[in-house]
Amino acid sequence: MDKDFIARGVKRCSTGRFLLWIAPWAALLAFGLYSAGLCLVKGLNQTNMDNRFPFGLWIFLDLTVIALGAGAFFTGFLLYILKLDELKAVISSAVVIGLVCYSGAIAVLLVDVGQPLRAWFTFWYPNVHSMLTEVTFCLSCYLTVLAIEYLPIVLKNRKLRQVPSFLVFEFELHKLIYVLAGVGTFLSFFHQGSLGGLYGVLRGRPFAFREGLAVWPSTFFLFILSAAAVGPSFIVLTTHLVEKLSRRRLVRQQALELLGRISGLLLAVYVLAKTIDTLVWINRTSPESGFPAAQYYSWKPFGTWILFAEIVLFGLAPALVLLAPRLRARRAWLVSAAGLACFGVALNRFVMTVQTLAVPTLSFDQFVSYFPSWQEIGTFLAVVAYGVLVYSLSFRYLQLFPEERELKMAQAAEESSAELVGRY
Repeated sequence: MDKDFIARGVKRCSTGRFLLWIAPWAALLAFGLYSAGLCLVKGLNQTNMDNRFPFGLWIFLDLTVIALGAGAFFTGFLLYILKLDELKAVISSAVVIGLVCYSGAIAVLLVDVGQPLRAWFTFWYPNVHSMLTEVTFCLSCYLTVLAIEYLPIVLKNRKLRQVPSFLVFEFELHKLIYVLAGVGTFLSFFHQGSLGGLYGVLRGRPFAFREGLAVWPSTFFLFILSAAAVGPSFIVLTTHLVEKLSRRRLVRQQALELLGRISGLLLAVYVLAKTIDTLVWINRTSPESGFPAAQYYSWKPFGTWILFAEIVLFGLAPALVLLAPRLRARRAWLVSAAGLACFGVALNRFVMTVQTLAVPTLSFDQFVSYFPSWQEIGTFLAVVAYGVLVYSLSFRYLQLFPEERELKMAQAAEESSAELVGRY
């Protein structure tokens, strides 16, 4: 019965092996839900966040997964708006990744609010002067867009396609795909930027405060650039991981190389912009605020090494690898560079979230360290487990990689040819 829902022409593991694969992730999800439940029932005193650290692990997680999930809107923009047809091979996978990242981020925010029953206040009583209001509306709207984009992928299931009304509905949804791609790009650009702009306007935190370009601080544009740069890299990383776990070729190398080249170009632009922004902050913004920039790196473990790692090791280095055709053509180099780029954006979000709040900004302030409680970590792991489960079910029962069947047939033909040559 289970095999009747799997797409024709592709091979999946047995039901028993699949259940063994999802069992530990389901257990991890249950543990995470228990951790989140404690926070909702007993309050945020279950966490190690306080008035000094209102932004902790969960906000760091939100900013990171939203940046990594940018591959959904940016791949859709490249495919449907810029007509890069090679990306049809990964667009369905990108939509699933985006849906997982955004829905997981919003779920964590509901826990982080502390009183989820009042979460609707954001919509009914919006603070029109707050960047977080714009972020809330854009996140919610884009999650709706992702859900609509995910629906045709579900309706392509071989069993659901046997229902005529579903087939017609899927066909009608495809007519909206260009509109959805444009709307998704617009919403994502603005909420990515507003997340960065939130830190850039913190005048009481000179480590994060940045001067404005027009009405936006420079961090507004840096967040957009970094998310657009690492989104394609995360798709490369996840596709390679799925190929290794499933032991099947899913995408042609050319598509992954194209994603890598686009990521490398944007990453190079981001590194240049980040370098200029850092130099301006060191030489003008920070001194004018009354603090030498070196002061922020005199507190362990936040040394100048973290700035070097973010810009050079996890920014410039992967950008150079992704821009080099010979290195990009080798899967090991491509995946390694994509992994470094993804880690780099996570490090940037960690710096903006944790280091910004940890370092003192007044003469009588003290350095305050922060480490998440097990309830916070459990909630974090719940999002990871949720993502693995949704993607695993989608990969098993939906057609995420349209080239998989063709590549399988080509591989079988190559093996047959090699066998015949070996005989004669």
